[in-house]
Amino acid sequence: MLFNTWTFVIFFVIFAIGFWLLRRRKNARLLWLLVGSYLFYGWMDVRFLLPLAVTTIVDYTAGRGIARGRHRKLFLALSLVVNIGILCTFKYLNFFTDNLQWLIDTVGWDVELPESELLLPVGISFYTFQSLSYTLGVYRKNTRVEPNLLRYAAFVAMFPQILAGPIERAKNMLPQLRHVPLIRCQEITDGLSLIIVGLFKKMVMADMLGVYVDMVYDDLSMYSFLSVALAAFFYSWQIYFDFSGYSDMARGVARMIGFRLMLNFNNPYTAVDIRDFWRRWHISLSTWFRDHVYIPMGGSRCGKYRVWWNVMVTMVVSGLWHGAAWNFIIWGALNGIGSIISPRAGQDSWYGKVPRFIQQLATFLFITVTWVFFRTGTTGEALAVLQRCLSFKAGITLIPIIPLLLTLLAWGWMFLYDSARQSFLSRRAVRLTALTVMLLLIFLLGGGSHEQFIYFQF
Repeated sequence: MLFNTWTFVIFFVIFAIGFWLLRRRKNARLLWLLVGSYLFYGWMDVRFLLPLAVTTIVDYTAGRGIARGRHRKLFLALSLVVNIGILCTFKYLNFFTDNLQWLIDTVGWDVELPESELLLPVGISFYTFQSLSYTLGVYRKNTRVEPNLLRYAAFVAMFPQILAGPIERAKNMLPQLRHVPLIRCQEITDGLSLIIVGLFKKMVMADMLGVYVDMVYDDLSMYSFLSVALAAFFYSWQIYFDFSGYSDMARGVARMIGFRLMLNFNNPYTAVDIRDFWRRWHISLSTWFRDHVYIPMGGSRCGKYRVWWNVMVTMVVSGLWHGAAWNFIIWGALNGIGSIISPRAGQDSWYGKVPRFIQQLATFLFITVTWVFFRTGTTGEALAVLQRCLSFKAGITLIPIIPLLLTLLAWGWMFLYDSARQSFLSRRAVRLTALTVMLLLIFLLGGGSHEQFIYFQF
């Protein structure tokens, strides 16, 4: 069930009315939220509900076992093995099998490994990490154990963000589920504003840019180096508009029923270096890997080379989280290398003396190059795109004026929001004008767009 469909609108109206009527009855409210979330998630395929239920029951049981104090490591291991096992089975089994088959064929053995035909549940990486944040938090004693299975199940399956995040923390969401949700006019209007922004990003910007990107990437040989470079530029914005649009809609939907989800994007294309970019992009995942991978390995408290190792492992694992393919691993490794060698802005170095705008452009260019590996299916295809960009070869040159102009306007808004003149954008008149223009563009340019969100595949 997609946010940008009438099916979801009908579902949400019915759900919100029932939730508002039941908001002061704790168990009834939680049950309504859980049933609605399972209906929303199972709408795509009812088979998706089984691994979700297993994850929920195992982690709830593990959390209770860890909190009792006996066999804490055993219960944590249970949570880790089951969650990672489910994730690997559905998402990575064929990747491991294909690579093992390649190795067998290289050696010359006559063995044919079977291919898995399991259907990958949408959003499994998101809710798995969200549930794991609970057991890891209870184990580290910074998250309160949840005794109510109904509440915990609602936390894991909460429908606004189960498909593509944000990956919420148990210590943020479970306390909200323990109290009567506050649903006032302010929550409704703020939620609607976020939904309009998200719909504009997805239905107008992401889907419109995606048409051009798909067209060029599907036949590179037809297009000039300028068109291919523009496609790479557009994809950087397509994935931003697509993913941040979903996050905005998820936050807006949650706000309208009294819940506050964390900010997941903070003007990432105004970052001044690679580390700064990852503090702004997919914040819920970046902080998850920081807290549960990078810091436990020693973080930045080690020697220089060990810190580099920690950064590389974290980023490569992050790449693998995004997809079971070598391109994602390479994408993660490139970001790891960039994080290590990128000079730090603001420090007493030559880079700190470079104008901020140049720092931002350089960072964006590097990130755009890495997105090429993210977009293409194989390393060869990614290198073909980059080679075409640098070849200066002639071909069909198409420059869609409206998408380019809207993208540059969005970038300008982002720069302005990240500057000392931010207060101008917070004025009521400016916000209302922007929302009105977005609504108008949704009706003019975004009608009938039901393209699936890019991050649903992760």
